[in-house]
Amino acid sequence: MTDAPAPVDLVDLRAGVDAALARHVARLRAEVAALSPDGAPLVDAVESMVSGGKRLRAAFCYWSWRAHGGTPGTPQEAAVHRVGAALELFQAAALFHDDVMDDSDTRRGRPAAHRAFATDHARRSLLGDGERFGAAAAILLGDLALVASEREWAEAARALPQDAAATAREVFDLMRTEVTVGQYLDVLAQALPWGDDDGDERRALDVLRAKSARYSVEHPIVLGAALAGADEAALAGCRRVGLPLGEAFQLRDDLLGVFGDPATTGKPAGDDLREGKRTVLVARALRRARTTGDEATVQALTSGLGDRGLTDDRVHALAATIAATGAPDEVERLIEERTARAFAEIDARGWPEPARGQLVALAHAAVDRRA
Repeated sequence: MTDAPAPVDLVDLRAGVDAALARHVARLRAEVAALSPDGAPLVDAVESMVSGGKRLRAAFCYWSWRAHGGTPGTPQEAAVHRVGAALELFQAAALFHDDVMDDSDTRRGRPAAHRAFATDHARRSLLGDGERFGAAAAILLGDLALVASEREWAEAARALPQDAAATAREVFDLMRTEVTVGQYLDVLAQALPWGDDDGDERRALDVLRAKSARYSVEHPIVLGAALAGADEAALAGCRRVGLPLGEAFQLRDDLLGVFGDPATTGKPAGDDLREGKRTVLVARALRRARTTGDEATVQALTSGLGDRGLTDDRVHALAATIAATGAPDEVERLIEERTARAFAEIDARGWPEPARGQLVALAHAAVDRRA
């Protein structure tokens, strides 16, 4: 007995999105080659970044399009594949920039782009500061991927009804604005001193929603419905599904960032702790420690979080300290509550099969995961 194919692998969805990405990379490679052969490493880095990933956002978008009347085998389906490619290119842009801001060493088990370009700077004995060179290259890579995302969207929109394309464009633009602001809120939260418990968790939730929950789940679902010409009532229903599910998705990611297996997540253990990520998990751990008067735990967390020099042993000790507060169990309950709310909203929508079943499978993939 074989496992059922993943929602992203059905109806050639992954193949359609990957083909659109491949066409875009090929065109970019030709354009860059016409400018200078020295630009080839930029295209290589974009190609590498978009070659990985689960295509989760593209799948949410596609199956929502199907759930709201999208017909397979039409020119519109090919356009939805291209919208999926635009989402993947925007994701690539966000990751290039995020890795620079977080000073991350790796991405998906490989050196982050700014690290790879810094290494190349040293290998070639180039002049100047290698780290600044690498950061500059990665920032430009993010910009290049943003341009690519915009171009892919514009070409997809030509095959769509004008009203549907206009509504979907509003969703797409809002998504990009929210992610950018969410990135800033994340940077700001890490720069602020630890404050009151309510304020720490509120800021963590603001970042979670703007930077990840809406972008990863809610907006792709709403986007797919808009591409199918759904009315405002249907779009509002999609939001009621997408937001709690997106929150559960990011809460799971926060747990994996501390307790996940690096062999599965592709990130070194404790990266979120070294970066000092102000997550709901951390805010809950501090709240519980303060409530019980456990000053040793408060001191361990506030002094250890954001320490780039944490050894692996100290990372494991800090993770154990967080676990001992009971905060991970609270976060698991938050995930369960939000997931249950999202599934109840899916049931209320009356979406047709096979779209409903595939969206349910995607929802499970988003929250029942180890990577």
